[in-house]
Amino acid sequence: MPHADSPASFLDTPTGFRSWLLTHDHKRIGILYAIAITAFFFVGGAAAVLIRTELATPQGDVLTADGYNEAFTVHGVVMVWFFLIPSIPSVLGNILLPLMLGARDLAFPRLNLASWYLYALGGIFTIACLIAGGADTGWTFYTPFSTLFSNSNVLLVVVGVFIVGFSSILTGLNFIVTIHRMRAPGMHWFRMPLFAWTMYATSLVMILATPVLSMTLVLIGLERVFGVGIFDPALGGDPLLFQHLFWFYSHPAVYIMVLPAMGVVSEIIPCFVRKRIFGYRFMIYSIMAIAIVGFFVWGHHMFVSGQSMYAGIVFSLLSFVVAIPSAIKVFNWTATLYKGSITFEAPMLYALGFVGLFLLGGLTGLFLAATALDVHLTDTYFVVAHFHYIMVGGAVMAYMGGIHFWWPKVTGRLYPEAWARFAAILMFFGFNFTFLPQFVLGFLGMPRRYHSYDPEFGLLNAFSSGGAAVLATAYLLPLGYLSWSLFYGARSPANPWAATGLEWQTSSPPPTHNFLETPRVDGGPYEYSPSQAEAEAEARA
Repeated sequence: MPHADSPASFLDTPTGFRSWLLTHDHKRIGILYAIAITAFFFVGGAAAVLIRTELATPQGDVLTADGYNEAFTVHGVVMVWFFLIPSIPSVLGNILLPLMLGARDLAFPRLNLASWYLYALGGIFTIACLIAGGADTGWTFYTPFSTLFSNSNVLLVVVGVFIVGFSSILTGLNFIVTIHRMRAPGMHWFRMPLFAWTMYATSLVMILATPVLSMTLVLIGLERVFGVGIFDPALGGDPLLFQHLFWFYSHPAVYIMVLPAMGVVSEIIPCFVRKRIFGYRFMIYSIMAIAIVGFFVWGHHMFVSGQSMYAGIVFSLLSFVVAIPSAIKVFNWTATLYKGSITFEAPMLYALGFVGLFLLGGLTGLFLAATALDVHLTDTYFVVAHFHYIMVGGAVMAYMGGIHFWWPKVTGRLYPEAWARFAAILMFFGFNFTFLPQFVLGFLGMPRRYHSYDPEFGLLNAFSSGGAAVLATAYLLPLGYLSWSLFYGARSPANPWAATGLEWQTSSPPPTHNFLETPRVDGGPYEYSPSQAEAEAEARA
């Protein structure tokens, strides 16, 4: 029910199941995405539980070798394409971007709804693959295994990923047009929130890189079904061509996952420090630099593939170059914290967790960018740990931080802060218990994708599986207390964090068209002041 002194919210009108399935409201579509990706998160999480249960002991005593292959394929495919890539752009981006820009909706509301249905259709194909027995190629679909030798349901999952790619492209197109054409009066490019900048950069990557993946998946289908020689040397093809095409998409895809996370953290930290973000323009230049340079480093995934030594040197150097703008962002977040009036609400704990885990993931990425070290570490658990520190430790911590930060705005409800802080801390430690041992395992030479292993790796794997149990508990907690808050949580004021973003200048939850009057922007997005921080500190004392 709406407040007596606030307009009816988008949650209240219109009503009925049909009004949600046919909605053009960007906020409702964002919630539809949130429900769908949460379901996929737990499908991928269930596969992770199977994997870590199997690896708790050296013997392959839980799954067969084929069953283990299918488990990590499901885990990778679902987590990458149905959770990590759409999580922040499709959920938080959909809900927040028009609000942050002072717009009534996205530029193409019907296209926005179509992108959700494409996502759901791709998900149906992937679930159908699971029901039919699964696929065993891993999320990378390397040829010639995926085209010639695998007897599993490769085509079903390839079709699912192919379809969901179009959902990403349509979302990116919608965001770019919205940012160019629908900003509120007075909001020029350097008054946009950093989250909107990361959505812009991410959208560019999505519409430029995703078609390459789509084309590559079609080529897999052509060779697998019709025997067209594309990757099979016996038919005149080249298996390395697949790796070039796949990583040309999949390395920029890392930035589809992590750039939005950087945007979320860049909104949270100034709010709970009560300071302007340090180096606002350098943050923007770094965002765009990461998006652009990210297109030129795909070959660092192929140092041991037999590519030219000179190509390896160039890709190694470019991989070090792309670390520079990432380092600038970490430096600027840290400088924003310096002498700030810091408070440690749950979103801030998640944001700080992101910075720490992203920093460790980024530094270990430099190890893999060095060709000599990479020869030793390729296809070991070191790579698994590095990947998860960036993609899960970084992106998921930021996603959870964003969910907690904007939860009162979207639902109009407050959640139990103590439980939220506990979950954030538990998630941070559970994650490190799970993945820190894997760096050591990889350095010692344990290969990935093996369901049984030498007993000498048993102790560290037992630690890792124990940490995974803690991490799973931490992931379940928010599902419980956030669901509880929907029905029993206290009513939230319009701006419970005293944040300065435009989205906080309307009611919580917002009305259908976001603002009763089109807002006018007269300043930057982070106009926090020392006097505000001092007044709040005195109030707390």
